[in-house]
Amino acid sequence: MIGNQAQKLEKLVASSAQKKKSKKTRFIAITSGKGGVGKSTISSNLAYTLSQQGLNVGIFDADIGLANLDVMFNVKIKKNILHVLKGEATVADILIPITRNLILIPGESGDEILKYSDMALFERFMQEAQVLDKLDVMIIDTGAGIGEHIQMFLNAADDVIVVTVPDPAAITDAYATIKTIATLRNDVCMIMNQVKNEKEAIGVFEKIKKVANANIASSLDLQLIGKINSDAKVSSSIKQRALFTSLYPASQPSKDINTIAGRITQKLERNVLVTSNESGLSGLFKRLMDHF
Repeated sequence: MIGNQAQKLEKLVASSAQKKKSKKTRFIAITSGKGGVGKSTISSNLAYTLSQQGLNVGIFDADIGLANLDVMFNVKIKKNILHVLKGEATVADILIPITRNLILIPGESGDEILKYSDMALFERFMQEAQVLDKLDVMIIDTGAGIGEHIQMFLNAADDVIVVTVPDPAAITDAYATIKTIATLRNDVCMIMNQVKNEKEAIGVFEKIKKVANANIASSLDLQLIGKINSDAKVSSSIKQRALFTSLYPASQPSKDINTIAGRITQKLERNVLVTSNESGLSGLFKRLMDHF
């Protein structure tokens, strides 16, 4: 059923793609080996920062068990993407505008999404999803760990970023996550969160990279995309249900997020105009189908 559905979906996406040209959306999956390392905090602040730089940004909440993003953005989520796929809501009904060019997309896990095989509903969904075809970036906030539904998003993304903190248990979990991701792809980025300084971030990263090169594969391209300093302002902003990049723009963690955003923007500049089957929410679903 899924295979047949995927074929039909490909035809549907291809036919809608022929009608217009659109930007290619860059899909960035942010994941972690364990919970509590700041993955959703980083996802939300990074999305906000990219949007403040003039990019059209979507943030897809695929961390269903915890659903932190509504708290981060201080919004209420009533319906998510499953309601759309069941025909109980439209895409427009579930989208939550955070700023003028930042949209929260309340999601579901990949396996739940692909359980729905009603092509009529899927067709309507794909048409409605075109409202998001102008996105430059879609950040996918995955669940922690490495379950199958998380792997689907990691496979579909252009970039995978693993977040960890300089704690032995978190580092062990991050390494295990990288090891699993390496069976899907050979490029992984890392963000070192809650570090004292750049020196500590590089030191922890180099240890992980050395073990990975020795035990996973020398062909693995593991890169440190940035670090975020430990700062009481981050936990203070979370308690206030606010983004630290908005509340404390001059803080070191905000500067660190800006540095990471700049590196992502450089990657975006290498993107070219393509057909819209690589755009927005419909592009994400097309990729999920391809990797099922």
